[in-house]
Formats: sequence, structure tokens, C-alpha cells
Amino acid sequence: MSHEVYQQAIKDLAGREAGRLVAPTASARLDNPLCGDRIDLDVTVADGTVTGLGQVTRGCLLCKASATVAVEQATGLEVARAVALVEDVRAMLRQGASPPLAGLAAFEAVRPYKSRHECVLLPFKALAKALGSGLP
Repeated sequence: MSHEVYQQAIKDLAGREAGRLVAPTASARLDNPLCGDRIDLDVTVADGTVTGLGQVTRGCLLCKASATVAVEQATGLEVARAVALVEDVRAMLRQGASPPLAGLAAFEAVRPYKSRHECVLLPFKALAKALGSGLP
């Protein structure tokens, strides 16, 4: 795999972990059985807006970095917009769409590596699940 996938921006993001929330509105745990990534994500919601996110991720640099972007940049979004991020990130990776959040630009280098797409998607799937969308 190309070293550009593991650029400094990804390493920096992966080094930050928000930790769990004390009193979340909802939580979700998701695993990627193919590579062993696991995320526990907590969310607080008020008046239809994501007001707080926390996470603990055990996994590769890509999954940890993606979780950081989800937590830091999805806070403040309306619930429907936050749920839609999983499809927007999927489109970015698979179809070359623009990154839906500024922090996801670093993940454009992952596009050619389909086996790594799930690592980037897992935190956004967990966010959608915690918000009750029913997405896997």
C-alpha cells in the first residue's frame, strides 16, 4: 500500500481520541470483522442537532483518524445531515465525490484501496447507527 495513504495528516488525526461521553443520548458499537477494527461511539442530541460526540476506537490508523474527523466535525450538524455522512463518505471513496467534511480530504488517497474503505466508513456507520438510522 502506498505511503501516501498514511500521510502525516492521517497520523495526526489518529493520535487524537475523544473518549466516551458521560451521559450520551445514544451509543453504538461496530466491528469490522475483516480487519478487527472496533469503535464505541457516543452521541448527545438536542433539538434535532448533534451536540456532542465521543468515541474510543481500537483499530488501524485509518479507522482511528476517521473517527476523529467524525467526532470533531459532525458535532453541530442536524441529525439528518449527520446520518447522511455515511453515504457521502462512501461516495467520496467509491465514486470520487468531494469530501463531505474538510477533515476527510486526507482520505482521498484511500480511494484506490477498496479493502481499506470500510476502515474509513466504520465511524460514520457507527454514528448513523447511534442516531437510529438502521444502517449496518
